[in-house]
Amino acid sequence: MSAPVFPRAPPNMPQFAPSGAGALCRWLFARCGWRIVGEFPDVPKLVAIAAPHSSNWDVIWALLVKIGMRLNVRFIGKREAFFWPLGPILRGFGGIAIDRRHAQNVVSDMADMFAANEKLWLAIAPEGTRKQVKEWKSGFWRIARAADVPILPVYFHYPEKTIGLGPLIHPSDDLDADMAKIREFYRPWQGKNRGTD
Repeated sequence: MSAPVFPRAPPNMPQFAPSGAGALCRWLFARCGWRIVGEFPDVPKLVAIAAPHSSNWDVIWALLVKIGMRLNVRFIGKREAFFWPLGPILRGFGGIAIDRRHAQNVVSDMADMFAANEKLWLAIAPEGTRKQVKEWKSGFWRIARAADVPILPVYFHYPEKTIGLGPLIHPSDDLDADMAKIREFYRPWQGKNRGTD
C-alpha cells in the first residue's frame, strides 16, 4: 500500500475551516505527481523555513499544500511582491509585506505577533531570493529565538517531486552552530533550478 500524498494534520497545527478548494488543491497536487514526506509537528507555534527556493513554481506547490491541508500559516515576503492586484491576494493567503530597507523592527514585531496569538506558524524563505546565495539571512533564527519557538525545516526536492518536513530545531545561543546544522540538513535537496550549496 502506497503512502498517502498528504500526512495527517495534528491537533495543534493552526487550520482554517474546510472548503471545496481544499479538496481541489489536494487533487491537483497529487495529480501532478507531488507528495509530502514526513509529518507535521503537533505544536501550536513555530517558524517554518523553506529551501531551496529557486523558482516561482515553489510558491504554487506550497499554496496547494497550504490550501489542501487547510494550513493557516502566515508568511513573510518582500514588499515589492505585494503590488496590485497581487498584493491583496497574497495578504488573503497570509502574506506579510516587509520593507527590507527598514527591517530593523521585524524581529520584535514578529515576536509580538507570536505572543499575541494562541497558534501561529510563520513561513520564511531563508535564502531571501530565487538566486543562488552564499549566506542565508538569519532573520528566521532571530525571530524563532526571540519568540521562543522551534524552527521547522521544509525542503523542495524536485527530482522526486517531494516537499519534505524535517525535525524541529530549537534555536540555541549559537547562531553559527545552528545555521551550520540547518545548512547541512538541506545539502541533499535539489530545487527546480539548483540546490542550496
